[in-house]
Amino acid sequence: MAKRPRPSAVLVLAVLTLPLSGRATAAALDEVAEAIVGVRAEVPVEARTAGTLGRERRGSGILIDDAGLVLTIGYLIFEASAFDLRSPGGARIPADIVAYDHESGFGLLRASVPLDGKPLPLGDSDSVRPGDPLLVLANVEGLAGLPAKLVDRRTYAGYWEYVLEDALFTTPPFPLFGGAALVDRDGRLVGVGSLAVDDAAGIGLPSPGNMFVPVNVLKPLLGDLLAFGRRSGPARPWIGVYGHEAGGRVVVAGVAPGSPAAQAGVRAGDMIVAVGATPVDGLVSFHRALWAGGEAGTTVELRVLRAGSGMLPLPVVSTDRLRWLRLRHSY
Repeated sequence: MAKRPRPSAVLVLAVLTLPLSGRATAAALDEVAEAIVGVRAEVPVEARTAGTLGRERRGSGILIDDAGLVLTIGYLIFEASAFDLRSPGGARIPADIVAYDHESGFGLLRASVPLDGKPLPLGDSDSVRPGDPLLVLANVEGLAGLPAKLVDRRTYAGYWEYVLEDALFTTPPFPLFGGAALVDRDGRLVGVGSLAVDDAAGIGLPSPGNMFVPVNVLKPLLGDLLAFGRRSGPARPWIGVYGHEAGGRVVVAGVAPGSPAAQAGVRAGDMIVAVGATPVDGLVSFHRALWAGGEAGTTVELRVLRAGSGMLPLPVVSTDRLRWLRLRHSY
């Protein structure tokens, strides 16, 4: 068995700044650090997201069970054809994909051999409050960490038809955020790194930081993800609109090539005014109205305002996003 690495100076400083409650600092740091692994995924050139997310993706993951199960952020691993993990000691370990969940943004991998480390226990992300001190840990080109503070909890809407109801926002910004672990004072995992944001402390407030997916979102899904590779039940409708908010409306910034929206003639610059009879005043209301129409495969009636053409009805036959992605693994 390889000798376990000692924590780096930056991690020691981080934990000294954030003492883990009721435990010896060095021993607690050893345990936490050993659960943070690097994630590398290779994506084929024909993948739909190869041009936007890259063909080689690197980030972090967190060991969460004794059988090599690693939790990470999903965009690192979907459409990939090969995966490996990097242990804190630097060893490369092949891995297989277990699951991807678009609604939460989580992904799961499993190491091909046992990992030398104690799993990081899942904490209670609902109990974390703004002002609480936390620790962000990553393993991209080696272990790295930074003390952080929770500054906000709020609904987050992504342009890729994504809504996270209770996202966690931290400062200061941590550049190695993809799949990074957000750890509380008890040495428990409370979030997984997703994005860099410029308004962590509140919408419209200049405050660079990061958005984390709360770990409590995973808990009711984990059984499905392990059994089926995805959540059970009907898939949400997806149409492939990339939107942004402007003046209380959703403006189409682009459409995914080959997506239902592209096939229906939705164009960049279109302003989405309503979905069916439901008015749209932002990304959250647009996405909720889209999903309220039924499961994937239903026809979504968009009303768009187009320069030079006025108000247009555009029926879009939705699909399951996993079917649109060129996945190498069945779910």
